[in-house]
Amino acid sequence: MSTSEIATVLAWHDALNDSDLDTLLALSSDDVEIGDPTGARQGLSALRDWASTAGLTLNPGRMFVHEGVVVVEEEATLASNPGETSTSAAAFRVVHDQVTSMFHHVDLESAFAATDLSEQDAVS
Repeated sequence: MSTSEIATVLAWHDALNDSDLDTLLALSSDDVEIGDPTGARQGLSALRDWASTAGLTLNPGRMFVHEGVVVVEEEATLASNPGETSTSAAAFRVVHDQVTSMFHHVDLESAFAATDLSEQDAVS
């Protein structure tokens, strides 16, 4: 397990939730890929657009890590409906303390299937 990868993903969440776009972009590679089941976008301008319009707060929960891949179970809250939360997951690839990709998944099981991680990779 890499403390650095976990710290990067936690800092990325903090920057997103604080709308700190400068820090979010600094924590991401120039060709960062952001995706979900509907498609993907690439690059810092795509990340900036997504982060500034998503209206989303993602609070990290359980984390799983193996060889640069970090899966995070997240509690998501939309700004348009602050009283309602949902649980989802995201898979991050971290290289040299920068997020190179983040894919949002509807649940932990689909994030595990996409990354070959499992409960055995849990961070304790």
